[in-house]
Amino acid sequence: MVIGSMIIGEAVFETGAADKIGRSIIKIVGYDEKKFIVACILLTAILSALLSNTAVVAMMLPVVAAVSKVSKGKIKKKNLYMAIGFAANVGGGMTLVGSTPNVVGQGMLIESGIEGMKFFDLTLGSIPRLIFMVIFYITIGVRLQNKIFNFEEIERRIDSNNENTNKSTTNIKMILSVVIMILMIVGFISEIWTVGTVAMVAGIFCIVTGCISLKAVFERIDWNTIWILAGSFGFAAGLSESGAGELIANRIISMLGADVSLYKLLIIFTIISVILSNIMSSTASSAMICPIAISMCQVLNLPAKPVIMAIVWGLNLAFLTPVATPPVTMTLQAGYRFLDYTKIGSILMIGSLIITILIYPLVFSL
Repeated sequence: MVIGSMIIGEAVFETGAADKIGRSIIKIVGYDEKKFIVACILLTAILSALLSNTAVVAMMLPVVAAVSKVSKGKIKKKNLYMAIGFAANVGGGMTLVGSTPNVVGQGMLIESGIEGMKFFDLTLGSIPRLIFMVIFYITIGVRLQNKIFNFEEIERRIDSNNENTNKSTTNIKMILSVVIMILMIVGFISEIWTVGTVAMVAGIFCIVTGCISLKAVFERIDWNTIWILAGSFGFAAGLSESGAGELIANRIISMLGADVSLYKLLIIFTIISVILSNIMSSTASSAMICPIAISMCQVLNLPAKPVIMAIVWGLNLAFLTPVATPPVTMTLQAGYRFLDYTKIGSILMIGSLIITILIYPLVFSL
């Protein structure tokens, strides 16, 4: 599923569809930077819900760089890159395929014999966070960025090889890549096959039709993510089979009390997930937390699916640092300093965390 989504995202960029997207945004909002930021946030979040959020950021950054270059200083990369990375995190938490922690959580549920999440189960809890992000940037976010990002705009040529490839690519391949992406989304929704099968078939079609070469696929896929994902299932199985997961769960339960409610458990695991997601890989964090959460739910006789969903939402709030998730790490090329993420991201993270916790009773009918 992850590989297939990454291939689609790269193909959309390779064929020049990304460039068309940038030009379309300009036609709608013009060179008003605030409107352009909001448009990019919404587009990035929506695409990240349907494709790998890492691939979406890889596609959006060159789009913004190209627009910034022709805007003659009206639109600055440093005011957009970070927002795009954050939007990819929020959008990635909207569906099963957006980010790797979602896939890990889903895999853990299925491996434990528990019914997995539906494709759009995560969406309801993510929409309020996206709305909050848009409101933040419309009200104080842009002003904060202008005050904090007091460094010179970095002019850097972005992947000239891709640029040349885009110019020589036919419109047919561009249309094909978009059509394949749309068909993949339809496949996700209709559930004719598993999500993984649909994504891989779509990825194979992109290669077969020449939208992207096999060489480019092997060069651009984030293989570290794939290996972590594969290893996480073995880690989870080891915790389960050895009894270590149950042992850890029982220790935590003894600290919390055996009468802990589902709502309290949701809050605890959300906060733990948010903290971990900002200091270590969100994928590795998901692999570590999910088996323990499932064991706790089994001991307490509580449904595990809502808790895993809470963990996924928490892990997609990595706004404080650029080190935990690739979509945010990729934005460093704008020239941000480490604390720039903390200054902007802290408001977004705290606000999003509060909203997430407050909507649990509505989402899970508590």
